[in-house]
Amino acid sequence: MDTQQLIKKVRKLEIKTRGLSNQMFSGEYHTAFKGRGMTFSEVRQYYAGDDIRTIDWNVTARTSEAHIKVFEEERELTMMLLVDVSASGNFGTSVQFKRELITELCAILSFSALQNNDKIGVIFFTDKVEKYIPPKKGKTHVLRVIRELIEFQPVNSKTDISEALKYFSDVVKKRSIAFIMSDFISSDFEKPLKIASRKHDTIAMQVYDKRESEIPNLGLVNIKDAETGELRIIDTSSKSLRDNYKLSWENRQTKITRLLNKCKVDLIQIRTDESYIVPLRNFFKTRGKKR
Repeated sequence: MDTQQLIKKVRKLEIKTRGLSNQMFSGEYHTAFKGRGMTFSEVRQYYAGDDIRTIDWNVTARTSEAHIKVFEEERELTMMLLVDVSASGNFGTSVQFKRELITELCAILSFSALQNNDKIGVIFFTDKVEKYIPPKKGKTHVLRVIRELIEFQPVNSKTDISEALKYFSDVVKKRSIAFIMSDFISSDFEKPLKIASRKHDTIAMQVYDKRESEIPNLGLVNIKDAETGELRIIDTSSKSLRDNYKLSWENRQTKITRLLNKCKVDLIQIRTDESYIVPLRNFFKTRGKKR
């Protein structure tokens, strides 16, 4: 992709996702992810009705007049996007590939964070950490993130979520909002997920294609594992094969859901051929009610 094509693609994505963020998600984002603490703002004179527990006794004794401490919400937050760029993301049987959908979702979240003056950082990962963009504020930074999401080419093809989570826990010391953007075709990441979720507000955003959950009757089909390169011929006319395939998907989803619940990690599931607006809005509203 040449520079002009990239600029056009970034601009097109910016117009779509920034518009959606401004119209639909920025308010919900603010409600769902309020500041996690209160910081001291000032001391002022006590007025009838003020909470006596906030009285500053030192200032009161010094001035002989009652004064209280005023606190304000610690509004500045950091949002981290842990983005799976493994080869399985280059799959989609209708509308768009999983990676394209992840890029769009990351842009939506980034512009929502921008509206709230929050920092945004990104970790691109496969079975290793491919690139780290430290958290920063501002539109220029968000556009850089979107450019990287569009054009980044990973070195490796496989997936290891545990590597991304370990790196994340090591480099991001301040509590943050962490979105894991992946199809979650990975294993053995329970321990690093537990560690990350204890410190950070961690959300799993699973992007998948409908043909990963079930396959139609198409006769003999050549398939290729994008991450390993393995080639196979399967007979989709076999009902038992289709049933086993669907059962395998359901078992894997049950395992993922149980793991996330155990680690107290919220799950958002979005399919490549369906709108992401409703799942995102439902998530933000649900989170807002819990606050």
